[in-house]
Amino acid sequence: MAYKIAVCEDCEADRAYLGTLIREWAAKTGRAVQVSFFPSAESFLFQYADEKDFAMLILDIEMGDMDGVTMARRIRKENDTIQIIFVTGYTDYIAEGYEVAALHYLVKPVNRVKFEDVLERAVRNLQKNEQVLFLEAGGEMVRVPVRQIRYIEVRGNYVTVHAKESYTVKKTLREMEQKLDERFFRLGRSVIVNLYAISRVTKTGVVLTDQTRIPLPRGMYEKINRAVIEME
Repeated sequence: MAYKIAVCEDCEADRAYLGTLIREWAAKTGRAVQVSFFPSAESFLFQYADEKDFAMLILDIEMGDMDGVTMARRIRKENDTIQIIFVTGYTDYIAEGYEVAALHYLVKPVNRVKFEDVLERAVRNLQKNEQVLFLEAGGEMVRVPVRQIRYIEVRGNYVTVHAKESYTVKKTLREMEQKLDERFFRLGRSVIVNLYAISRVTKTGVVLTDQTRIPLPRGMYEKINRAVIEME
């Protein structure tokens, strides 16, 4: 499978440099890529209207009429799998990156080694996006993409899986934990949270990107922060 990658950058020299890095990474790792270049957010959105299958979007922030963050917000409304990588000369937009679930920020001039590492992380995430859980809920078998799970909570002998919809099944939290990967972190005895769904962590709770607030058990503040940092 070829990974379809879009480079959206208004500087022609930077577009060419990023394209070179991508092709060299692909040759080194044996991965097939299809790279498309766009000089503006508007030009990408025009093509994206007909081609929704881009796997990665490497995106400058400071561009023409529409900036990269605004474009990323528009893409995220309908696409939660594309890997968004911001490339910028500024570090003032990191907070907005949480809102659009950006994979990483790379500051210009882009370091080759760091860039290749981020591309590898993007590939791993894309592979994880294919994982699913099968849950027996409401008398039927439900297929739930793991990437959509925000958190799982236990009450008595039942767990509720909160994804695009919520499903309650007769399972233990331990049984659910064994089906998940390193994206998920157990908050004490009652909750498992998707680290990529976290917007911020306070001393008393974890706030998810949908504004759900999960109370933080005693002694978990440093542990959850470390887990979030290690996933970066």
